[in-house]
Amino acid sequence: MSWAEDDFLPPGVVRMDREGPRDGRTYVMYHGTTSANAQLILASGFRQSSAGMLGPGVYLSRDLDKASRYPIDHPEDDKVVIKVRVNVGKVKAINRRNHPLQKTWHDHGYDTAWVPPNCGMVSSGLEENCVWDPNRISIIGTIEPKPVHAYLYYSA
Repeated sequence: MSWAEDDFLPPGVVRMDREGPRDGRTYVMYHGTTSANAQLILASGFRQSSAGMLGPGVYLSRDLDKASRYPIDHPEDDKVVIKVRVNVGKVKAINRRNHPLQKTWHDHGYDTAWVPPNCGMVSSGLEENCVWDPNRISIIGTIEPKPVHAYLYYSA
């Protein structure tokens, strides 16, 4: 299976770049989940997780490849990625294990925690975001895996 999306961004939304999300900007992000959970989220919106690497919040990534891996070890044909628009508010980079604000960033006035790529916090080396308030997130749509077709080439 492969994951793909169109290149059209909603007005005012910024594409992922090498730098982290900047305060007050709006980004397209992705959340990987099961088909059943996707239906619940589409019907009722996102809810904060109770725990996680960065504490409570909604876990997202600006990297479709990262989101499409979730849930890890779940059958590919039952995965869905929800494409969202996020106003990140005030962002705190959590760029190392045991960062003093790793689970308390929101208590210090931040709206989003960002884990940079290749900083040693995430085994995939891909970025991750945790948004405290689900009201900062609006759903754009869903992306489902597309079958990869194997092509056989015969030489004469």
